[in-house]
Amino acid sequence: MSQNNEKLGAEILSVDQEESLLKPITDHVGKIQAQIDELRKDGTDKTVELLNVIQMTKNDKSLSKNEKENRIAEAKKALEAAQQVEKANKPAVDKLINEGVTYLNQHFEKEYYSKVVASCAAEKTLAAKRYSDLLAELKNVHAQNLSKITGNDADAKQELKDEKYVYKNKVFDAKLTYQKELQAIKDRKHEAFIQRYHLIDLLKMSKFSFAETQAQKIEHYLYTFNRKDWLLRNGLYLVIILVFIGLGIVTPIIKKTPLFTVNNILNILQQASPRMFLALGVAGVIMLAGTDLSIGRMVGMGMVASTIIMHKGINTGAVFGKVFDFTNLPIGLRAIMALVVCIILCTIFTSIAGFFKAKYKMHPFISSMSNMLIIFGMVTYATKGVSFGAIENDIPAMIIPKIGNFPTIILWAATAVIVVWFIWNKT
Repeated sequence: MSQNNEKLGAEILSVDQEESLLKPITDHVGKIQAQIDELRKDGTDKTVELLNVIQMTKNDKSLSKNEKENRIAEAKKALEAAQQVEKANKPAVDKLINEGVTYLNQHFEKEYYSKVVASCAAEKTLAAKRYSDLLAELKNVHAQNLSKITGNDADAKQELKDEKYVYKNKVFDAKLTYQKELQAIKDRKHEAFIQRYHLIDLLKMSKFSFAETQAQKIEHYLYTFNRKDWLLRNGLYLVIILVFIGLGIVTPIIKKTPLFTVNNILNILQQASPRMFLALGVAGVIMLAGTDLSIGRMVGMGMVASTIIMHKGINTGAVFGKVFDFTNLPIGLRAIMALVVCIILCTIFTSIAGFFKAKYKMHPFISSMSNMLIIFGMVTYATKGVSFGAIENDIPAMIIPKIGNFPTIILWAATAVIVVWFIWNKT
């Protein structure tokens, strides 16, 4: 066992050994970087400096208009010369950058990073071995101490309780020390990884390629990954997946028919797609530290209003005692009219909730809940709770047509998700 430990210890690199492995690489790339810096001095670096000067001059309120114009004109003249130098030196700079990146691709992994990874793996194995040995030792000592405690009096019971408490604390300390060692190993490996991209960053002035950017993102994700946090963030999705898996197993047994057929999946997506627009809207409100509990009732109100306008034939129900008939209007006009009426009604009621929030600082939970109850009461009173018939068959086919058996509303919902994701994450 000691021989295994010695073998693992021999594989572990010290800080000085890691630095000696990295030094030839940094020295070689450093020489290339020095040549690039010399070429950039009167070109790229000067351009960046002059652009900053122009921006600072524009924002300097202590200068008169004429002074600003003169300084900016001088800076622009110097900028043109610097850009000419930059353009002239660009082929040489690009060649040196390619040389530096190629050298890193050929030598960094083989001569430095792979050895650090192997060292970290050996160190991790050795740390695990030390931890398991320490736990075994603590357990043996604890068992010996327990065997020495005899009697059933109060002092013996207290001594037994104290021993268990001490043992528990020692195990906790050992675990904490082990976790710190693992984190230190993880940090060393991560630092070794980012050395490469630090050198590339200097060569390319932070203009990484797509592959380099993705490699850094993956490394950052793996470095910061925490199982507990991941489960807390994604627990809901895991539960939904497990529910679907359970239903997929149980349904064929009970109903004698498979659940996840193409038809069923399309029906689920088709029914969920309209709700996606509502969910995205409310999610945006929640991100701004608000909420809207009335969204469901507004959907119901909109459905009643649009059904009245687009009803197939004369309405079977009355609104405030009046039966409406829009059959004399063209179907397209009725569809547009239904959309406009829904927008107006929802805007009115949303404005009411917004007014109380802005004017009286009422919490959106309260104002939107009040809105929800008002809408529900008004719609129920207006229609007497009577259901209406169906809308014209041509309207759904006109607004959300199908491509074969595929409902296009699914594509609209997917597009909305992509657009909102882009707005939230990229703007």
